[in-house]
Amino acid sequence: MKVAVMGAGAVGSYIGAMLARAKHDVTLIARPQHVDAIKKHGLLFNGRGFHGSVPVQATTEAAGVEGADVVLLCVKSGDTEAAGRAMAPHLKPDATVLCLQNGVDNAERLQAAIKQVAVPVAVYVATEMAGPGHVRHKGRGDLIIGPSPVSADIARQFSGAAIPTTVSDNVIGELWVKLILNCVYNALSAVSQLPYGPLFKVEGVSDVAEDVIGECVAVAGSLGIPIPGNISDIVLALAGTMPEQYSSTAQDLARGKPTEIDYLNGYVVRKGAELGISTPVNLALQVMVKLREAHRLQAG
Repeated sequence: MKVAVMGAGAVGSYIGAMLARAKHDVTLIARPQHVDAIKKHGLLFNGRGFHGSVPVQATTEAAGVEGADVVLLCVKSGDTEAAGRAMAPHLKPDATVLCLQNGVDNAERLQAAIKQVAVPVAVYVATEMAGPGHVRHKGRGDLIIGPSPVSADIARQFSGAAIPTTVSDNVIGELWVKLILNCVYNALSAVSQLPYGPLFKVEGVSDVAEDVIGECVAVAGSLGIPIPGNISDIVLALAGTMPEQYSSTAQDLARGKPTEIDYLNGYVVRKGAELGISTPVNLALQVMVKLREAHRLQAG
C-alpha cells in the first residue's frame, strides 16, 4: 500500500512509522527541519516495543501525495482547507483520504477543497515530537474510521501494522466523544502546563470537567448526535490511563505554535450559540487559551 501523510507531526509521523515498519511505501510531508532530519538519519522512533531509525521518504511539497493509494491528513484543523487545496492537483482520482484530526467537521470542510470523498477518523494516540525527525510514542495508537468502499481493507492493513483500527458507521458520534475529551483536557492542560494525572489532583478540576461535559452533551443532543450515557466515566478515566500525557494544545503553547482551541471548545461555543444553548465554561476555557496565545505574541 502506498501511503502519504500530509502534515506529518507527532500523530502523522507515528502512524507513518508504524506503516513503514510493516513494509508499506510511506512518504511524510512535513516542515523543512523535520524533513531534513529524516533525510539524514531516517525517522527516529521511540516506543514501548521499538527504539531506532525507520527509513521513510520525506518531502516538504504537497506533490508528495502523488500516486498514493491512501492519504492521511494530519494538519491542524485551521489548516484543513489550505492543505486540501495544495494537494488536490496531485491526488489520484481513486485515492482514499483519511482525516486524522481533532474536531468534528474536518472531513466535510476538506471535501469542499479536494472535490473528493474524505473519510473522518477518530484518533486515540499519545505521542509527541521529541525533536526534528524524532517521534516519541507514549500510549495507545488506535483508530476508528468511517465507512467507505475500502475502509475494511484499510483497517485490516493498519491493524496488521500494529495500529488497531475498526470501522464504524457512527464515526461522527466517535468524533464527538473525542471532542468532549479534548474540550475537557486540552485547555486545562495547556493553561496549567500540567499532564493529565497531576491536573486532576487539583481541587475543583473534576467539577469544571463535569460542567464542560454537560455543555457538550447538551449541544450534541440538539444536533442529534448520540453520546454514551457513561461519557463522564469515559472522560475522567483518561487521566488514569494517560497520566504523563500533555494535551496537544499544551504542546502547541509550549512551542509557540497556534492552537486548535477554536475547533475544540470554540466549536462547542459556536454551535451552542446557533442552537441557543449556553456554554459559559467552554467559552471561559477557550478565552483562557486565547489569552495565553495573545501573551505569547506580545512577548515576541
